[in-house]
Amino acid sequence: MKSIPFTGVRRFSTGFFSLLHAFRFLGGNPSLLKYVAIPFVINVVVFSATLYWGVDLFNGMVGEYLAPQDAWYWQILAVVVKVIAGLLTAVIVFFTFTVVGNLIASPFNDILSERTEEILTGQPNTEPFSLKMFMADVWRVLRDELRKMSIFVALMVFLLLFNMIPVVGSPVYAFFSVALTLFFLVVEYTGFVFGRKHLGFADQKRFIKGNFMASVGFGLAVMCMLMIPFVQFVTIPIAVIAATRLCCLCDPETELSGR
Repeated sequence: MKSIPFTGVRRFSTGFFSLLHAFRFLGGNPSLLKYVAIPFVINVVVFSATLYWGVDLFNGMVGEYLAPQDAWYWQILAVVVKVIAGLLTAVIVFFTFTVVGNLIASPFNDILSERTEEILTGQPNTEPFSLKMFMADVWRVLRDELRKMSIFVALMVFLLLFNMIPVVGSPVYAFFSVALTLFFLVVEYTGFVFGRKHLGFADQKRFIKGNFMASVGFGLAVMCMLMIPFVQFVTIPIAVIAATRLCCLCDPETELSGR
């Protein structure tokens, strides 16, 4: 996999602003809107459900452990606990939305990625439609997504154990959880191109290593957008377009063709 033909800061900015370019690309290619619509609706439903669940979780945690008291120190403690519970709830909602939303919308995101690549390369898919092939692709995407999500969730749960280490545990957890999330986001959204080309995880790792700064920029931009209320609804399909465009900056003939 060839590296993006920039160096240093320009590679980072290429990845970070790739979502902005994806917005412009979508505006210039309205034929893609129908492929964005279904993931958008799915994301709205999933986010609404996770937000409702998160608010209920927050109220449950606060209501169970903070019975009303008149003492001043109890009021201060209540504020601290509410802030911590709020942050914890936000993190849980964020990761739940990311995992569930990506899993459910993955077959539609794969189609969006394929159509985006066709426009970028000018090479439309000439294979006749086959229901059997379509269902096989859906199963492949869902299987790959479930495997990636399972690994991601397992690693995040493992990293939570670092919080039990006094003093240094929380900073270590914060660093590695962010690093893992960035890596996961790059693997997640470039995975549609690699999976379609029958390229494996080793190929993805080589791509990320060869385009490290661009990958960091892309992952950071996606993570930031996923944290903005209501912007989450369009982040996933836009990230699919952006990741496909990043992959197509490499040589599509020699590097992204199936082996």
